[in-house]
Amino acid sequence: MSPASRRGAAALLLPSALLVLAAWLVYGPSLHAGWLWDDTEEVVQNAVLRDPAGWWKVWLAPAGPDYFPLKSAVQWLEWRAWGDAPAGYHAVSIGLHLLSAFLFWRLLGRCGVRRGWIGGLLFVVHPLAVESVAWVAELKNTLSLPLLLLAMLCYLDFDDRRESPPAGAYRLSLLCFLLAMLAKSSVVMFPGVILLHAAWRRGRIDRRDALASVPFFAVALGLGLVTVWFQQHRAIAPGHELAGGAGERLAAAGHALVFYLGKSVWPFGLVPIYPRWAIDPSAPLAYAPWLGLAGLGFCLGRWRRGWSRPVLFGLGFFALNLLPVLGLVAMSYLRMSRVADHFAYLPLLGILGLAAAGLDRLLSRVPAGGPAAAAWLGLAALALVLGWQSRRYARIFDRELVFWSYTVERNPAAWAAQGNLGYALFQQGRAAEAVPHYEAALRLNPAYAEAQYNLGTALLQLNRLPEAVAAYERATRLQPASAEMQNNLGMALVRDGRLAQAAGHFARAVALDPDYAEAHHNLGNALLLTGHWREAIGEYRQVLRLHPDDAAAKSGVEMAERALQHRE
Repeated sequence: MSPASRRGAAALLLPSALLVLAAWLVYGPSLHAGWLWDDTEEVVQNAVLRDPAGWWKVWLAPAGPDYFPLKSAVQWLEWRAWGDAPAGYHAVSIGLHLLSAFLFWRLLGRCGVRRGWIGGLLFVVHPLAVESVAWVAELKNTLSLPLLLLAMLCYLDFDDRRESPPAGAYRLSLLCFLLAMLAKSSVVMFPGVILLHAAWRRGRIDRRDALASVPFFAVALGLGLVTVWFQQHRAIAPGHELAGGAGERLAAAGHALVFYLGKSVWPFGLVPIYPRWAIDPSAPLAYAPWLGLAGLGFCLGRWRRGWSRPVLFGLGFFALNLLPVLGLVAMSYLRMSRVADHFAYLPLLGILGLAAAGLDRLLSRVPAGGPAAAAWLGLAALALVLGWQSRRYARIFDRELVFWSYTVERNPAAWAAQGNLGYALFQQGRAAEAVPHYEAALRLNPAYAEAQYNLGTALLQLNRLPEAVAAYERATRLQPASAEMQNNLGMALVRDGRLAQAAGHFARAVALDPDYAEAHHNLGNALLLTGHWREAIGEYRQVLRLHPDDAAAKSGVEMAERALQHRE
């Protein structure tokens, strides 16, 4: 191998090893982390993942709150590989994050950044990415991003040869974008990025650029509307629609943009659920962020030559990809907070691309010797500080109790965090400590049915029967269609000696879910104890229909039949 070849290999291998090492140092502890928040619903308790036919049901008969079938299909495969062991899921998310870093490096190189690996390194270690990588449920982020980056790279192959454009590269770009949309539709702004790239590269958007973007806009519009439908009909429950008119949403979107920009540049003080700002749409200052951003855009556009054009491209990429998650379109998450780290996972590349381009230019211009060494030490220090902060933050995503305790400590007004911390304490057998957190959650959000239900369960375990019954009654009023809540209210009434009332709630539970074996059994017991033996036999036989070997149900049938014979 010639000296030039050895230098070329070293220029690839050393930065590659650095990216892998950085990912290991930051996210290695996450391989031992457990399930968090809605990981249980998405993976552990997701019946579709256990279903042999689940691989096609996620495409044609989706049951969840979103239509991200590619993400669900990957989880179906993961379940067959890892089962309910979280380590494998974490490893996949980390691997996808690292893959995105390498593709980002390649993309920066195609855009003229000689040391594009700097951008890849900054992306690996940036704290704002931690939530997407360390939280299994955000597989949709880590899966959609490499597909989107591949779509970008393929489109550049097409765009670089405008005189004789390769149709294969164009079709592959469109396919990768479609797959990215099927993993998570937050990549929907890619057609706008195509036009933004044309404006940056050639200073204008011509007819050829516009025509090339049309199929991408068609995919974005079609699947974007599907996402909106799922949010409105599946994710946002009736009675939980977002409050606030157009003025409030517009003002809040400006504050969110500034927030994300600040956290991209200074990623400290991160919290899984941020305080939800109060916005007064009638106050002129509520729109101040938009005025500041418009002024910045005007200045950069006014002098859009030289350095300002790539800055416009980077900031435009950042803002454009944040547009779907700023709250202008209703999303279920916005009930808890107006911002979240995982919403910034893709847009972050715009800021990091600018940082990498600036650092690359600096390193190319500083004289050899002391100044160059100082510049490299500065870059190393930046990477170390970001990596240290990311590793510390990733440790928060370890166990439910650690995660929710951290969140409540920094945002005690987060009703979801209070409720989930209560549940984490209850799971550890600390029901008395859980109760104050459930109560805090309900003071913050009286419509929080799950917290009402969990409060009832904790009070029942503490033998505070009247309070438990009252909590369960409030929960069933909030969610009258929940068979589980009706059943547990019935069980609390049984313990309080109110068998007739209990039987009514057990009956509602089996009416809501005819295959709810536990509720059938409880109704059978209540009917048996109140002398309705024939009806009790019917309920026990329903249990045996579902579980033919259920010994308790067989015993119940025998007792009811003996009681009937004795009466006759």
